[in-house]
Amino acid sequence: MVSDVWHGLWITLLAIPLLIPMVWVALRLLGVRRGWLSNLVAGLLGAAIGWLATLALAQGDVRDADVLRDLLVISVLATMFVAVATDLLAKPGSLARGDAAGLVVVRSPLAGLRRRVASVRRTREILRVASDNGFGPALGGRAARRERRAAIDREPGATRVRHALEQCGGMFVKLGQVASTRSDLLPPSVIDELAKLQDDVAVVPPEQMRQLLEEELGARVEDVFGDFDWEPKAAASIGQVYFATLRTGEPVVIKAQRPDVADQVAIDTQILVSLAHRLQRSTPTGARYHVEDLAREFVADLADELDFRHEARETVEIGESLQPDDGVRAPHLYERFTTRRLLVQERFDGVSVRDATDLRSRGVDPEALADDLLRVALRQMLVEGHFHADLHPGNLFILEDGSLGMIDFGSTGRLDPITLASLRQMIVAVVARDAALLRQSVAEVCEIGEDVEDGALERALARFMSVHLAPGAAIDGAVLSDMLQMLTTYGIRVPAELSTFARALLVLEGTLQTISPGYRLSDKAQAFAGDLMSDAPMGGDPDEILQRELIAMLPTLRELPRHADRIATMAERGTLSLRISPFADQGDVDVVTRLLNRLVLAFFAVFAGLAGALLWAAAPSGPMVGDLTVAQALGGVALFGGAVLGLRVLAGIARDGLS
Repeated sequence: MVSDVWHGLWITLLAIPLLIPMVWVALRLLGVRRGWLSNLVAGLLGAAIGWLATLALAQGDVRDADVLRDLLVISVLATMFVAVATDLLAKPGSLARGDAAGLVVVRSPLAGLRRRVASVRRTREILRVASDNGFGPALGGRAARRERRAAIDREPGATRVRHALEQCGGMFVKLGQVASTRSDLLPPSVIDELAKLQDDVAVVPPEQMRQLLEEELGARVEDVFGDFDWEPKAAASIGQVYFATLRTGEPVVIKAQRPDVADQVAIDTQILVSLAHRLQRSTPTGARYHVEDLAREFVADLADELDFRHEARETVEIGESLQPDDGVRAPHLYERFTTRRLLVQERFDGVSVRDATDLRSRGVDPEALADDLLRVALRQMLVEGHFHADLHPGNLFILEDGSLGMIDFGSTGRLDPITLASLRQMIVAVVARDAALLRQSVAEVCEIGEDVEDGALERALARFMSVHLAPGAAIDGAVLSDMLQMLTTYGIRVPAELSTFARALLVLEGTLQTISPGYRLSDKAQAFAGDLMSDAPMGGDPDEILQRELIAMLPTLRELPRHADRIATMAERGTLSLRISPFADQGDVDVVTRLLNRLVLAFFAVFAGLAGALLWAAAPSGPMVGDLTVAQALGGVALFGGAVLGLRVLAGIARDGLS
């Protein structure tokens, strides 16, 4: 009796390390992603059910060599059953979307544990900040403490948003700064508050930055630079800026990434996407604005910003597009020293527009300087489709020869040919006060929902132009931002490129006012835009453009009566037919593909189950495999495979909310 007990304990101890990978395999076979807590519960319950079932089958005799095999097989199936059962009991549609399991990636266990601990600690910190500012319940956290409730009630929501982002720090401040440019999504009160956000980060000590610089340069700092000022000229959440001189004598600006920023960004962006997913799933506002998509868009843009080679390419491309007589230039880039974490470029010898006081005393005509900047900016925006998106006074220098120097190409905009043509068409429509043409240009670049009626949208655009635009007025950044925000209220998804364009115009207008007080952007832009668009593929005077559009449509208009007569004749004869393509949309294809996949899996699950049952029951004798016949062994494998396939189908259905 004592030996039986020890044998049972030995089997149990031997099964524990085997159960962990088997439970992992079981959950992977379901093909859906699950949280670690639900995995733990399913694994423990499955192992307990497997152990009890094995004891029942063994009739208490745990000395049988097949006990371990039975325990593992039954535990796998029981774990899958428990996992699917908990999914079926969940609220329909509440489980994670996207049930495709990822590839297996082997990582360092210690590194993964450290990342997990850091992520949990950071998540708790962010939820605490959200709770203290009154946003805890929206993110699935606790409500604010009673002593904070009164203060929260006194503070406007926009102010609390800014305070929360500042207290979270890191990439959340960067997120707020980016969000302050999305005037199409956020009300002016929130935009104004987010515009006040400033990076408040500690300066990285010189010894740490020296190590990073020498790793990126592949040489000692003294071997590359004849003089290096270790006092940072600027420090932000991503990098620090230094002044130095190359050993060949050229003064340069060095932008170096903070050593720990990549790991911190990885943690913060993961948390950000997770919180955005919660907001989109649990709040009407989050669902309306697709905040998870916006968060993923921000993460993708941030990945580009973390790679300084992206900014280097933008600097070179925009610099090459500038002409010698433009009066505006970009810094020369030292590409041999530029890496993913290091950027070395020419240092301009001049004064920042932000610090310039009396330009005329420097022999510079402020209005002519503003004209040069506006002309170059409009050419980049309306003709080339590649522009500097953050031309604030701090990013412009007045050089010794009276020209302007652009710096900081980390924020740029690109307009594809379709968006660029539609943008020009918008300008023409606004000048001509043509609501139908404006609606058509909006439809070409924006995602308009099926519930948005064309006539209602056209009337809304007509009302907008009558309220915001006097006859003959040109479009500017403020008007465009207001129009994009109006479109968003109709549930229309505006591409980020248009928001970047509108924000760039607003920033540019403020800079032009700084250079030349009283400068009228709308008047100058209308004159410059006409000249620039005449060189564009669809350019010219607005009236001429409309005439060309009408001439281009004449062949179609000429054919309309004949087509109408043909349709009427076919209808009269009863030969008119309608051809519909039910799979023209990729969404339809995805739905049907998923349905067919599950039907096939369900068919094979039933077939394998029936075949396994027949093999098991119909062959009591024959060649043996252990204590089973070959037919029974094959039947057991078929039953196991059928159960796995059936449970996989049920898991997918539960994740889609069709339970």
